[in-house]
Amino acid sequence: MKCTKFLAISLLLLSSFAIPIFCASNTTTTAPPPPPPQCGEANVTGCHNRAEALKLKLVAIFAILVTSMIGICLPLFSRSVPSLQPDKNMFVLVKAFASGVILATGYMHVMPDSFDCLRSQCLPEKPWRKFPFTTFVAMLSALVTLMIDSFSMSYYKKCIADQSSSKDVKDGALESQHIGHGHRNLEAADDDDSAASQLLRYRVVAQVLEVGIVVHSVVIGLSMGASDNPCTIRPLVAALCFHQLFEGMGLGGCILQAEYGAKMKAIMVFFFSSTTPFGIALGIALSNVYRDDSPTALIVVGLLDACSAGLLNYMALVDLLASDFLGKKLQNSMMLQVWAYVAVVLGAGGMSLMAKWA
Repeated sequence: MKCTKFLAISLLLLSSFAIPIFCASNTTTTAPPPPPPQCGEANVTGCHNRAEALKLKLVAIFAILVTSMIGICLPLFSRSVPSLQPDKNMFVLVKAFASGVILATGYMHVMPDSFDCLRSQCLPEKPWRKFPFTTFVAMLSALVTLMIDSFSMSYYKKCIADQSSSKDVKDGALESQHIGHGHRNLEAADDDDSAASQLLRYRVVAQVLEVGIVVHSVVIGLSMGASDNPCTIRPLVAALCFHQLFEGMGLGGCILQAEYGAKMKAIMVFFFSSTTPFGIALGIALSNVYRDDSPTALIVVGLLDACSAGLLNYMALVDLLASDFLGKKLQNSMMLQVWAYVAVVLGAGGMSLMAKWA
């Protein structure tokens, strides 16, 4: 009898503890979902200060313009430094470092931004969160870049072949009078053709790479110019200055190898240096109507970032890193190849670290 009473009291005590826990668990699981974000509306936070943000944005325009010009012009003026000539080992290491920067820009900066935009809660679940649009568009962008690279090389080689064949027919009489020199003339012509093809490749790489960087730079500047949050803008200014400095060094090295004239170099320097400040100024002008979390802005920016990411990843891996590491200079020196890999890791690692702020 006593055992029965003790058992009944124990069951009552256990039930008194179990029932509240069970109810709490039920209330936790059935809690209503959080309200959706207010998309496309001005979200005022504790760090919202339009006047201070405008001052920081004006400082950012000047600082980013200067650092961009320094970064892209450093390789162009390196011809006066003997150790930084394109055929020297130091130039190979600097270019490897800059290629790592461009590779990390595509993977660590541009592609995550595209994911954030196209998977935002402000967009409808179908189709934007049901299909990986970022990787799909980046893949198509890489294929289009390959097509441009391939078709331009084929077209130029065909033009060179037509010019050389017409020249051979025109100079046939002269060559018949100098039979002893015919073999050396053919070898010189082959060397000229290979040098011309390599020069064309450098020029295609420089132009396509600048297109990808310019698109990303405008998007970054537009987002910064439309923001009125000084707490976000302040660290972003320093991060973007370093970003543009190292990215400019990579693009400047490609422009140097392309051997453009002074006019073309000035045009490419101008577009690279001015696109981010232009994006900031455009964002300031549109700050009353532009909202970076509106559905239209998210889709446009997300797709542009995806295109830029695919282009930059292809250019960094195929046209910069693969062409250098599989070339004669690095293949003939194992030690130089090791140091070049170290430079790539340093460039990619430093740019990846900046992804914390920009």
